[in-house]
Amino acid sequence: MKLLANPIFIRMIAAFLAGVAAFVGGIVVIRILRRSMVTDGELPASASIEGDLPVQAYTVIQQLKQQKFALQNEQKLERQRSKNSEHVTAAIISNLPCGIVMVTPNGLVRKANAAAREVLGFASPLGMSMSQIFRDCKVFSEAGNGKTVAEVLDSALRGQSVSDHFACRYFTPNSEERSLKFDLIPMGGASGDLLGVAAVITDQSDLAELREAHLLRNEIGAEMALELRTSLSTVREWTGQMRQARDPQQAQELADDISAETDRLEKVLGSFLAGVPKARAAQA
Repeated sequence: MKLLANPIFIRMIAAFLAGVAAFVGGIVVIRILRRSMVTDGELPASASIEGDLPVQAYTVIQQLKQQKFALQNEQKLERQRSKNSEHVTAAIISNLPCGIVMVTPNGLVRKANAAAREVLGFASPLGMSMSQIFRDCKVFSEAGNGKTVAEVLDSALRGQSVSDHFACRYFTPNSEERSLKFDLIPMGGASGDLLGVAAVITDQSDLAELREAHLLRNEIGAEMALELRTSLSTVREWTGQMRQARDPQQAQELADDISAETDRLEKVLGSFLAGVPKARAAQA
């Protein structure tokens, strides 16, 4: 009885009854509005069932969550595939016997494999420009019209038409001379823009030395053939004179000359076969 006489308790009871009345009134109003909308054709018949709208919203939310989860998994797999592809590409490039140098559009080295570092003579050319690496090394005239390697690469980075194959005489920082062959490969992006140029560098120093040695040997062979022909003509002339000689002393002198010339030719020929230049052998 004391509780019923308490004004605070009475207010709480009144507020609770008012809330219940408002809730019931709201439900009644919603049902009336739904029935009127179904009658006018603004909602499908299935929406007339109580609780369909929350269930559909929950279903849509679940589907969206599943799609988001699937998309995240696909993006994760794509990133993993891209990373694996980069690792495989890097492994292949690093183990190639020829040098690979990737140059960005601003003319700086982005990547260089071990073979390129060994050929160029730099421990790490990353971040260096073409002019710093190749300095004033000029391309062979038949390929670059007197241009330097840096100028040819700069033209390729600007998208200009240049020769994809050229060679140059290169000097390492330790002043070692090398004969290098270049093959340029433009690197294009998906949108068609130029991402840089990959230069495949092959050290042909051994081949150049072999070619020079072969040319030198041919030149020495030609000189040797000329000298042999001259000496044989001289020996033949002396032999004829010796046959016609009446004086035994004169015949002996001619025979000595023929023997000396034969010994000299034998030494020259032996030196040539041993790879010693003819001029040095003749002086010896």
